Amino acid sequence: MGIGTRTILVTNARDINSVIADIKNYPITLITGINTLFNALLNQPEFEKLDFSTLKITVGGGMAVQPAVAERWKKVTGCFLTEGYGMTETSPVAVVNPFDGSGKLGYIGLPVPSTDVRIVNDEYQELILGEIGEIQVKGPQVMKGYYHNYEATNDIIKDGWLCTGDIGYMDTDGFIKIVDRKKDMILVSGFNVYPNEIEEVASLHPKVFESAAVGIKDEKSGEVVKLFVVKKDSSLTQEELIEHFKVNVTGYKVPKHIEFRTDLPKTNVGKILRRMLKE
Repeated sequence: MGIGTRTILVTNARDINSVIADIKNYPITLITGINTLFNALLNQPEFEKLDFSTLKITVGGGMAVQPAVAERWKKVTGCFLTEGYGMTETSPVAVVNPFDGSGKLGYIGLPVPSTDVRIVNDEYQELILGEIGEIQVKGPQVMKGYYHNYEATNDIIKDGWLCTGDIGYMDTDGFIKIVDRKKDMILVSGFNVYPNEIEEVASLHPKVFESAAVGIKDEKSGEVVKLFVVKKDSSLTQEELIEHFKVNVTGYKVPKHIEFRTDLPKTNVGKILRRMLKE
């Protein structure tokens, strides 16, 4: 908008046919979206017939972009799916992959200019590269606080650092990977299980359209993984999916319960609501 480019506002991104029509009618150069949108588009035969010759940048945010979706997006459109990260409290960008193709698949990228990012433990002590902890952000785009809510502000801002509530790590090149939301972590017999990992493995199965993992109570192990699945192929069975997980993850991460659904609850922009599924 700042440089006078035409911007097309899609008022209902869940109406996939209207999104495809807009892409067809306008020679787009940049598109932003979330994983569920990209996945839905890729599963529409009409999408692959579109002309992507003008598309230069695709940016994913709002939720984790699954590697399987990013790889297929690149194959179909010829454009790298650049993942970024931020919050309303960071106005809204804090981290993003470079747009020149040097980004890392599965990572949210590098801190934007004038922004510091660190990984800390539960005592807010900085961790070394590769160790998993909470992501903290400090920069000019970080909010000053919640309006007239000092208690909430003090809970989320510690010594100038914004506590994001997201768990991740930083590699030796400074690229950051999100593991999951802190509050969504599943504790199975004392071991941390992250829903994102379970959902990524599910997305690798050719008969799975989309999924969501949550923790449910269990007498023996405290919690176990329950996976909600929307099928891409109606022939998919629980046994088939469990065998797929046994090959790809450690035993305690294999879902103990699988429930097939016709759809998953989502926000207006298409983010899957794990909280509703858990409730």
